[in-house]
Amino acid sequence: MGFADATQFWNERFDKKEFIFGKDPNEYLVKQTTLYLKRNSSVLCIADGEGRNGVWLAKQGMRVTGFDVSDIALSKAKLFASDNEVNIQYSLCDTDGFDWQANSYDAVVGIFIQFADPEMRTRIFNQVLQTLKPGGLFILQGYTPKQLDYKTGGPSLIEHLYTEEMIRELSQGFEILDLQCYEKELSEGARHTGLSALLGMVAKKIA
Repeated sequence: MGFADATQFWNERFDKKEFIFGKDPNEYLVKQTTLYLKRNSSVLCIADGEGRNGVWLAKQGMRVTGFDVSDIALSKAKLFASDNEVNIQYSLCDTDGFDWQANSYDAVVGIFIQFADPEMRTRIFNQVLQTLKPGGLFILQGYTPKQLDYKTGGPSLIEHLYTEEMIRELSQGFEILDLQCYEKELSEGARHTGLSALLGMVAKKIA
């Protein structure tokens, strides 16, 4: 899917008054941020959508950069940031169009970025490794294949879903600090509601 097609696809989903994934941050992100990140850390949010995670991070004192392929989502995110009196550096682009500057961030956050097919997923892991400072953290949350039984959110294509083995294989150059597959009731807007099959990872860039 090219940039224009991806923009149209996601704009159609985000073009609603409500926040389709809610306004509260992702639970796994909150828990791991509390454990691992310090105030004033520089954090990049991949595909931050309507801003629920980026705004929460900024409210914790982080310096947040984010991007998304949907201009409608980013308009909502910027207003949400303004309402919460935080400043986030947002840009309109996809993962291949973002400027992944080397050794730039203390943390990169990827929450349900399962629009990525296997080839894009490999590129994203390489881009994250490049842009993190030595010792920087990658916080990832996604669905596992069991999610296809629950149908409570996420992609319908199995190749877009995560297994522990796949994530370990992709994490060359990282030290994995936390990697867990688990099931939990999610309540993250209309799009992520109900019992869900999840994977969470925190990995540190090896200096």
